[in-house]
Amino acid sequence: MRIEGKRTRFGKQTEVDENHGTKLDMSGMSLDSIPNPIINLSLVTKVDLSNNNLESIPESLTARLLNMVALDVHSNQLKSLPNSIGCLSKLKVLNVSGNLLESFPKTFENCRALEELNANFNKLTKLPDTIGFELVNITRLSVNSNKLSTLPYSTSHLTALRSLDARLNCLTALPDGLENLTALETLNVSQNFQHLTTLPFAVGLLGSLKELDISYNNISELPPSIGCLTKLEKLNAEGNPLVCPPRDVMEQSIQVIREYLAARINETGNGSKRGKSWFGRLVKCTTFNSGMTQNDSRIRHSYDGLLMSHYRSIDGLTSPRHFTLGMLSPRRLFFSPKRESPRKSASF
Repeated sequence: MRIEGKRTRFGKQTEVDENHGTKLDMSGMSLDSIPNPIINLSLVTKVDLSNNNLESIPESLTARLLNMVALDVHSNQLKSLPNSIGCLSKLKVLNVSGNLLESFPKTFENCRALEELNANFNKLTKLPDTIGFELVNITRLSVNSNKLSTLPYSTSHLTALRSLDARLNCLTALPDGLENLTALETLNVSQNFQHLTTLPFAVGLLGSLKELDISYNNISELPPSIGCLTKLEKLNAEGNPLVCPPRDVMEQSIQVIREYLAARINETGNGSKRGKSWFGRLVKCTTFNSGMTQNDSRIRHSYDGLLMSHYRSIDGLTSPRHFTLGMLSPRRLFFSPKRESPRKSASF
């Protein structure tokens, strides 16, 4: 139940809620600095400082907001965040979009309860190297319209991540281990223009992916593994110099595109070194075992340094007529080239 709503010296409106604490709204007040608080900051759970002229946030203020769960400072002139932001152990939602940030402080990794981060429209050149190791609860990560050339490897450890928006940057590649993002539903890496020229084969192992936007990059070929994305509903690839799939295929339904790419999986696996490496990951995860029958001959064969046993002949899959998407379902796969077991990853 909301008890009170009134103008105060500390904010244009203070709202006290018995269940959710106090919300301070100081948005749109043309503030150059934050006035001294006259309330108990330990009660504050939400602060809105958006649409002001703030160039900094006092260290002493942030250090006393120990119960804050949501902080909105979008559309200011912030060049940095206070080191004391690491004291916000209960912070779940942080909106710093529309500022002048170039990086996050080292202490940012202590905000381990964080679930949503909006850092769009800044000047970020990098994200914290440990973001995926420490901030494991993030479900939405928006960093569009910055100057990022890479995403840190630890991004692939954000296994709770459902939405990743990294459009309008300078990305040259996506991080290794992308296949570990098993909860990811939306991936937008559009408008990295000439910088982004390829997609990793691991994109095809994002079994929960529903929307993929790679428009306006410099990608000439989609990885065949995209044919495994059985939950994919939207694919935007316009503005790329695509030669594979050809234009007549890309103009058709998502189902036709998936079938075309799925039919190329074995061709790719038997082709380039990069294709063999990806194909070997599927084999290591015993992807092909689902196609076996009791009468199949049991053979052992070495493929690109990996031991393959008890699987149907690869040659028998080369024809699209014999190929089924279920045989390569990403839901059966979990591969991390730099970890020994899923249990070990949970320690981060």
